[in-house]
Amino acid sequence: MKYVVFLFLVTVACTSNLDRAEPFVEELIVPNEFQSQLPFLYTSNEGQTYLSWVEEFGDTAQLRFSKLEPTGWSEPKNIAKGNNWFVNWADFPSLVANGDHLTAHWLQKRAAGTYDYDIYIAQSTDGGDNWQTPFILHKDGVAAEHGFVSLLPSGNGKVFATWLDGRNTKGLGHANHEVSTESAMTLRAAWINAEGETTEEWELDNRTCDCCQTDALMTPEGPVVVFRDRSIHEIRDIYITKLFQNDWSTPKPVHQDFWEIPGCPVNGPAIAGNEKGMAVVWFTAANQTSKVKWSFSSNGGKNFSTPIVLAEANTLGRVDIIALNNEQFGVSWMETQGELAVIQWARISTRGDILQKIKVVETSSARASGFPVMTQNLDGVLMAWTELIGEEPKVQSAWIRY
Repeated sequence: MKYVVFLFLVTVACTSNLDRAEPFVEELIVPNEFQSQLPFLYTSNEGQTYLSWVEEFGDTAQLRFSKLEPTGWSEPKNIAKGNNWFVNWADFPSLVANGDHLTAHWLQKRAAGTYDYDIYIAQSTDGGDNWQTPFILHKDGVAAEHGFVSLLPSGNGKVFATWLDGRNTKGLGHANHEVSTESAMTLRAAWINAEGETTEEWELDNRTCDCCQTDALMTPEGPVVVFRDRSIHEIRDIYITKLFQNDWSTPKPVHQDFWEIPGCPVNGPAIAGNEKGMAVVWFTAANQTSKVKWSFSSNGGKNFSTPIVLAEANTLGRVDIIALNNEQFGVSWMETQGELAVIQWARISTRGDILQKIKVVETSSARASGFPVMTQNLDGVLMAWTELIGEEPKVQSAWIRY
């Protein structure tokens, strides 16, 4: 599809906080080959930005990555490849970095059912030139669904991981899991050490939505995880839990939308934080109205502000969020416009003022267009997404200058 950029400003009541500079979008060419999809962006504490994605050729899939250089994306390097991967439009691999210590994940099928697959982890200690032997993150040994992973680097070469785990759902079929805790999808977490070992593992929630993305944030006290819960009455709202002194808090709702839905909406939350606190953005269709909501917590997630609505009626969700500085966040989501979809981006203050809003690009509303992702480094905000060129997916990226 032809790359088209639209720009506009939204007038807000609190004009004293509105920057006058007009934002714009600047394309950044991705050096991908074949069919490419499932982008993921990450900026390390050292300021190095990475873009990873999946390429498919024949029956083989491979995970590749590029580093951002002054001249653009570097020549891609391979992380792993195989002909037995589970490649899904909503469950994308990732790559995170702590200096030259890189950690990546992808999903690999077992020989059994369609939805029997494992989470594979690979690590590199030399910036991605060489990768250690991959290993399976979870230790249950059950042929079932495992995915929707969030990774966070920590100190001493450790990496935090959280994921959805279907070890209790075996034999019930995809998306038909019973509501009981004995057979539901679970949320789990673990630490991974520099030697490629899972050192601890916890069950964070014993009944979650089956296929909504997780997200995580590292705070000075420890990791925070947000996810879509599932009550015995099929209420599927966004919940939060936090690790403190090696103990996980009881999950509680970010906000009670009371969205009752007897199936997974495949639309997870996103979280970001700054020195003032943390913000969560999510999709809901409670009361038969689709909305993207945003809420802020200044006390470590104990309480959240009354949500503001960023989009409604024609939104597809597929949200992401980043902290721009200690006063503002950048949020993205998708909306339908006619037969197409557009990626929207907004700059929001910690008070919930929408300072700017731009329409980034037209794209397809099909599932194959996936989930747009963002990161920020010293040069600005970067976004990546999957564009359908004819029927062939291609990962694209662009700067958002504001």
